[in-house]
Amino acid sequence: MTSPLKVYKTQLERNHAIYDESQQVALASLSRVYSALMSSTPESNSTPIKGVYLWGDVGRGKTFLMDLFFSCLPPSIGLRLHFHHFMARLHRELNVSFGQANPLKSIAKRLASECRVLCFDEFFVSDIGDAMLLNGLMEALFEEGVVLVATSNIAIKNLFQNQLEKQRFEAPIALLQNHLDSIHLNGQADHRLRHKGSTEVYFEQNTRDMTTLFESIAVGDISSLPLQICGRKINVRSVAANIAWFDFFALCDGPRSALDYIELAKRYATIMVTGIPDLSSEPFEHIKARGTEDGAIGSGRTGERAVSLGVKDDAVRRFISLVDECYDHQVVLLLSAAVPLDSLYLNGTLLFEFRRTFSRLIEMKSLYYQQLRTK
Repeated sequence: MTSPLKVYKTQLERNHAIYDESQQVALASLSRVYSALMSSTPESNSTPIKGVYLWGDVGRGKTFLMDLFFSCLPPSIGLRLHFHHFMARLHRELNVSFGQANPLKSIAKRLASECRVLCFDEFFVSDIGDAMLLNGLMEALFEEGVVLVATSNIAIKNLFQNQLEKQRFEAPIALLQNHLDSIHLNGQADHRLRHKGSTEVYFEQNTRDMTTLFESIAVGDISSLPLQICGRKINVRSVAANIAWFDFFALCDGPRSALDYIELAKRYATIMVTGIPDLSSEPFEHIKARGTEDGAIGSGRTGERAVSLGVKDDAVRRFISLVDECYDHQVVLLLSAAVPLDSLYLNGTLLFEFRRTFSRLIEMKSLYYQQLRTK
């Protein structure tokens, strides 16, 4: 076994990484966690090991550093999940734990038996119910001695920035601040843009014959029959063994979830999406039901809740999820849209989240990214 710092130096020597001064504090902290884990056992460790929270703008190397740390761990000691995959797992476990007195403690014990280190990528909480669940689960995990290493685009203190009555979240924020070494990766370089060589993956409509492009990639028989994804039909323009071609509205403007996109990303090395409109829309406010979530938490406080939403933002949220899953599975996305990429989403309530999407689409153009699935 070798430490994250040694692996990083090897990456530099082989030109697989570029030295970034802003990453050095994070490397030192990750190496500290690694050394503490290697020199102790859960039974012998009376002093809790403080985890690491890496945050900063897109492309600053957060996921790279966490994955480098995770690759150094012995088998079966760590569990690495995209954050929304972890939340999906949490909800599944809660469903099967129905009726238990304290299901979060039981779930924490099961996780602690599975791993000593839990690695979250893209930590972001936008749902008030998830936020309250996380408070109880994180407290139970820390009591079990589980070490957390996480990445995020925002500081711990702003994790619940979109929530009402922010005083409710002072406890989970304080809990994370006490158990994590928060490190801001504030370098100026976007490392996703460093890869040399690229091929286009994003086209304005009518600038490329997408049928010819599809046929040049397709392997095996070509069909236009609907696919069965997570037990539901989804229409395709064309599909072959290695590529599926969808209309944007079939893929992102209906009852689809991250689970659908995970399944597609596992099946196909390339996914083509055409007919993408300008996704910008003017946010508007509407009133959500009074007191529903508030009453569930038990504060007794109710009131009108103004929610800002762009008319296209539901589809945009699914598109963001699609890009995330394709990126995580090294799938190449080929896109045809009504406007240039830098004009695709300029107005709406998801501008913060879409910055990551934009960066990932830029990286997908690189030959480095497009060769990952074949390695």
